[in-house]
Amino acid sequence: MDGADRVYCAIDTVDIGVSARLIDAVRGATGGIKLGLEFFTAHGPDLVRRLVGRDTPLFLDLKLHDIPNTVAGAVRAVAPLTPTLLTIHCGGGPAMMRAARAAAEEVSARLGVPRPRLLGVTVLTSLDGGDLDAVGIAHQPLQQVRRLAALARANGMDGVICSPLEIADLRAECGGDFLLVVPGIRPAGSDVGDQKRVMTPGEAMAKGADYLVIGRPITEAASPRQAAEAIAAEIAGMLAAGAPRRAAR
Repeated sequence: MDGADRVYCAIDTVDIGVSARLIDAVRGATGGIKLGLEFFTAHGPDLVRRLVGRDTPLFLDLKLHDIPNTVAGAVRAVAPLTPTLLTIHCGGGPAMMRAARAAAEEVSARLGVPRPRLLGVTVLTSLDGGDLDAVGIAHQPLQQVRRLAALARANGMDGVICSPLEIADLRAECGGDFLLVVPGIRPAGSDVGDQKRVMTPGEAMAKGADYLVIGRPITEAASPRQAAEAIAAEIAGMLAAGAPRRAAR
């Protein structure tokens, strides 16, 4: 994997024209495209398939969270889009995560398509300790993330979404074969926006991230492709300097 392969570009707009231009601009300069719940709700699977195409890896960030049967049905419904990565809220519990994994395996075998890698959502990067306390969780973010990551690993998730500041702890906790996909990435000098726990791309790779999710630093740049290429070059330099190299999984 090179520097570009490690990055999913987050397209955080429902505007079809803007989305299409951004996807075309960064195609090949990043490892794939991340589309979230807002885009999927606005436009549905047909437009996702048309814009992203079959040859570009898709991170479908739907953060599924419901009773086990409903989440399993949702996994089956999106499998024809062949997402490389798909998110499931760890807070839905063990049975829900196991149902999602079973559904992913069943439908992928039936359709003859690769199984999506399921990522548990632990603590959103927009939340801090005060936010957790407000909703009745008496743990600091790292404690809660470690708890949920262990639960995810034990119940069929391939990895988790985590804050940059939790990479090292989760790598030690969950091992080298557990995917760590990291938002909250901001190149040096970038506006942190609504993210409270951030890190630069090179720092995150040095800590042991597998994939980075980067949105506004790319999509709001004067040249999104040049911004993506600069980030890829930073990551490639860090990998050359000895950051962990993990095979695609």
